[in-house]
Amino acid sequence: MTTTRSWLEAANGDTDFPIRNLPYGVFDDGRGARCGVAIGDRILDVARVDHGVDPVLFGEPAWNAVMAAGPAVWSALRARLTELLSDEAHRAAVEPHLVAMASARMLMPFRVSEYTDFYAGKHHATNVGTMFRGPENALPPNWLSIPIGYNGRASSVVVSGTPVRRPWGQVKGPDDALPRFAPSARFDIELEMGAIVGQPSEGMVSVAEAEGMIFGYVLLNDWSARDIQAWEYQPLGPFQAKATATTISPWIVTKAALEPFRVPTPEPERPLLPYLQARVPGLYDIDLEVALAPDGAAETVIARTNYREMYYSAAQQLAHHTTSGCPMRVGDLLGSGTISGPDRENRGSLLELSWGGKEPVELAGGGQRRFIEDGDTLTLRGAAHGDGFRIGFGACSGQVLPPVALPDWAK
Repeated sequence: MTTTRSWLEAANGDTDFPIRNLPYGVFDDGRGARCGVAIGDRILDVARVDHGVDPVLFGEPAWNAVMAAGPAVWSALRARLTELLSDEAHRAAVEPHLVAMASARMLMPFRVSEYTDFYAGKHHATNVGTMFRGPENALPPNWLSIPIGYNGRASSVVVSGTPVRRPWGQVKGPDDALPRFAPSARFDIELEMGAIVGQPSEGMVSVAEAEGMIFGYVLLNDWSARDIQAWEYQPLGPFQAKATATTISPWIVTKAALEPFRVPTPEPERPLLPYLQARVPGLYDIDLEVALAPDGAAETVIARTNYREMYYSAAQQLAHHTTSGCPMRVGDLLGSGTISGPDRENRGSLLELSWGGKEPVELAGGGQRRFIEDGDTLTLRGAAHGDGFRIGFGACSGQVLPPVALPDWAK
């Protein structure tokens, strides 16, 4: 029987982190960085309690060692943590090792080995394609057969709360004879989910095997310089336009916590090759939203959508990634691609929301946005909603700072 209540009362009310969640993060409350588990408004310093697994797994402030230990350890640890935080008999031993979230700083929850970003949301791909190629050629010819993706920069993946500098880059407008070097004027977000690979691969894996390799999920904002990308992306795709930063939420929500919220991928509009066919539901019913707050002003929720709107699942993306023989590593991060829905309010990027800048987004406190301005804070939120509880991810937030001063040698 699923445990639904904790002896910590804050975990039983209005919270992203009830006992049915127990997500994993890394925190520092002034006594050094270490692994923690979110419960209500507290963080359990997991290495200091009788967690029931090899203590070597918590020898560093990252969850990579736990991931590498495999699914049996994942299951045993979750079961033990549930017991510790629900059984009153453990309260005296566990409660001294709870830290107030308000007094802690969240850090990267794992070491990112590699980062791959996909383009696997059909509404997003259709919207973007319609803007640039027209409705008759919105989707590339391969889109309904293959999860399109590119290899990004693991070095610029940052945790929520990290400021993001507006990037410089080559841009070329329609009236420019040659490109200019300038700060991005069309800086944007992409609302995504990130799947974290917890087991390595050698050779090709099936979609079912890929499911077993995924450790958990985070919210992911793949910041995007649309004007830099427009000049550089042909013929090889995004490069510097996506290298500025990728922000993730600080808590890894485990696949086990999301299991009750599984939903099927859409019926393929074109038959998929056998290696991509999913035998089990591969998506999750997770409500998502994007909020924009100008510097010093209240936020406006500018978009709401759901992860179930994706066309390809993370397991399909992971299985496809291995087909060339590409080895996957513990700590690999897979971005889902921008998650948009069928209506304007469901669009997961400002490029779509403002339709390329032609239809500005109105803010609640006055003002408009076509793209992000300096000082704006963009926040992604997400939660799966059950009967009287939710499984949340915490905020995925970043403020955009002005570009760095251009050095003399670059002028």
